[in-house]
Amino acid sequence: MITIFLQATAPEGSMMPTMVMMGLMFVGFYFLMIRPQMKKSKQEKNFQAELKVGSRVVTTSGMHGRISQIMEDGVIIETLSGKLKFEKAAISRDFTQNRFPDNAPEAK
Repeated sequence: MITIFLQATAPEGSMMPTMVMMGLMFVGFYFLMIRPQMKKSKQEKNFQAELKVGSRVVTTSGMHGRISQIMEDGVIIETLSGKLKFEKAAISRDFTQNRFPDNAPEAK
């Protein structure tokens, strides 16, 4: 069996197919992983910049409240238990918008 492997000739080719494959893998990673992450990050920054006083929001930890004050380093959210200070990044979504998307049926 060893003699069969020793008799095989070494492949004599260029590195071009390997380089093309590496390039295709990079392009695939870009479109499948990097680009969607950049798009999501941009949407989050726009959402945080558009926060307004009086908006009902939900934090990443699940707390519901209304924004009572916006500061440079965070926001103050008024909940049933009082006023709490959160970072802008801790706000996950705006709850004042329509609870159901346009394509989902509304609850009756």
